[in-house]
Amino acid sequence: MILDVAHFVREEQPFWQELEECLSRLERRLEQRMDLAETRRFYYLYRRAASDLARIRTFAVEPEIRGYLEGLVGRAYAEIHEIRDAPYRLKPLAWFFETFPQTFRRRYRAFLIALAAMVIGSFFGAGAVLLDPAAKESVFPVQFSHLQDDPAKRVEREEHSTEDRLEGARSTFAAALMTNNIRVSIFAMSLGITWGLGTLIMMLYNGVILGGVAIDYILAGQSTFLAGWLLPHGSIELPAVLIAGQAGLVLAGALIGWGSAQSFRERLRAAGPDLVTLIVGVMLLLVWAGIVESFFSQYHEPVIPYALKIAFGSLELLLLFAFLLGSGRKRGRRLSGKAAPHD
Repeated sequence: MILDVAHFVREEQPFWQELEECLSRLERRLEQRMDLAETRRFYYLYRRAASDLARIRTFAVEPEIRGYLEGLVGRAYAEIHEIRDAPYRLKPLAWFFETFPQTFRRRYRAFLIALAAMVIGSFFGAGAVLLDPAAKESVFPVQFSHLQDDPAKRVEREEHSTEDRLEGARSTFAAALMTNNIRVSIFAMSLGITWGLGTLIMMLYNGVILGGVAIDYILAGQSTFLAGWLLPHGSIELPAVLIAGQAGLVLAGALIGWGSAQSFRERLRAAGPDLVTLIVGVMLLLVWAGIVESFFSQYHEPVIPYALKIAFGSLELLLLFAFLLGSGRKRGRRLSGKAAPHD
């Protein structure tokens, strides 16, 4: 059989060029990973180029073509059989907008369990205050004495006060809030070592306080004040606390290992990156919540209209919901617009 070299090169060259472009992209971005469709296409192009090289070796063709194909096939072979880990490159934006929400969704069951615990606690706290208003002294933490006041009197005092009690101390107050909330969140995650019992108790307790405060202000006819006070920072702070509980339950799951064939060490190693991702994400959310609480939530009508505060908090909650459920979802992309042929 005589090979028409010119026709052969003309027919096969587009496939060689496509393979070369794929290799250039992979070599330029070592951290890039291909999805299934991309991998199949790449492997097809490699096999086709290797077959072309085998064909031209049996004929006297120009050395340049043979050398080009040998180099191309060699690069593709090295890429396929590469075993070194790609160098890690810190990409904060990609981590926050992709890795964090992806991890949240992957571990959603733990989040739902934490949420269920807080909801149950909320009903318990609301029921306790509803049946016995004096139970506030037992339900609400001592350090939050303002929660034990009569809601109507507190609202009147807040709305008629002409003194800015945070003047000159907003940044300090924000830093204190961030520090306290982050410490509590890390503690909630760490309690996962109690097989999750400690984490669940913390979620229940936070729910008890939330439910008790909510029913107390609702019964006093101060629902608008309550929403304007809690929504701006609570729409971020409460989900952050729940994600910390989620992390604690992920840790508990790794310790218990229900239905897993992995060893204890392998389970912890697999859960480690997710734990770090979740708790660092929680920290970032709590930094924002602390800023909002100090500079916005603590100011009420007539300084800031309740409608504006409620709208702001609702928008935050909507954006956070969209971020956690939608951000980082990638459509499968191919290195080429063509589908990989089936052999």
